[in-house]
Amino acid sequence: MSQISYKDAGVDIDAGNSFVDNIKPLVKSTKIPGVLGGIGSFAGAFELPKGFKEPVMLAATDGVGTKLKLAIDSGIHNSVGIDLVAMCVNDLLCNFATPSFFLDYYATGKLDVEVATNVVAGIAEGCKRAECALIGGETAEMPGMYSNDDYDLAGFAVGVAEKSEMDRVSLVRAGHKLIALPSSGLHSNGFSLARKVLFEKMSMKFEDDFNGKPLIETLLEPTKIYVKTFKRLRNEIVAMAHITGGGIVENLPRVLPKNLMAEVKKDSIKILPIFELMSKYIDQEEMFRAFNMGVGMILVVEDANVAKVLQETDGYLIGEIKEGKREVVLV
Repeated sequence: MSQISYKDAGVDIDAGNSFVDNIKPLVKSTKIPGVLGGIGSFAGAFELPKGFKEPVMLAATDGVGTKLKLAIDSGIHNSVGIDLVAMCVNDLLCNFATPSFFLDYYATGKLDVEVATNVVAGIAEGCKRAECALIGGETAEMPGMYSNDDYDLAGFAVGVAEKSEMDRVSLVRAGHKLIALPSSGLHSNGFSLARKVLFEKMSMKFEDDFNGKPLIETLLEPTKIYVKTFKRLRNEIVAMAHITGGGIVENLPRVLPKNLMAEVKKDSIKILPIFELMSKYIDQEEMFRAFNMGVGMILVVEDANVAKVLQETDGYLIGEIKEGKREVVLV
């Protein structure tokens, strides 16, 4: 009777081992103080940072959504890992947590070592931009669950905050100003709608010229990571809102008390060209609910600190906090 191997069933253990060897130097490149040991154990280890009076560990998890479909179809895999890190660490910042370490989960139908290595290279680059360590992850080869070329990503970030600094909502007051930090593009939200408009409605192609470069480059531009800005200006920031799915109108209220509203001047928003292109086919209200519109993070800042924040970032004023029901009003 012929014998059947795991490889016959679609899982290549040797490919998995080769992949681990490939990513060891990538993981090592993200090492920061606090990392204990290396990859290869059953769990990653990170020492709790010193200097906190009441340290609280915060965790955030996210994926990249259907932006992955563009990476897979275009064969460009080295930037979605940055997106994965960004979506997690930017959320941590909103609770005033400094990212410490990151874990990833990579699932595919058939492990392509080169593709997977490129993805993890992006994750490592994202960790370096976020000044956190990649301390572990999991790779799953699951034939029958995914087609051979497809893969999916999930990320998990852990950071540490001072307990007394976590509640930012209670610090927000009427009169505080809203400063927009520009996004680098779509970031990792709204791609199902973007793909439908650009490729189905407009019949555009990856290689079509858009603002002097192929359209696919604009679409795959990685999500901006705001960790260094946060570390530099945390004492001047009252609160932060990460503008992801739901846009400004659904994310900014998350940092507002019940009795305060955010008045945002639409004409002040520096809308990126890719959003202007799609707005020809999408209602404006839907645009503001699906996309970041060029704003990746919004800072709530006291009047006295506005000048410094504007001077030390590429941010700009888009509105202020006023008395009213907890919502965003676009004027």
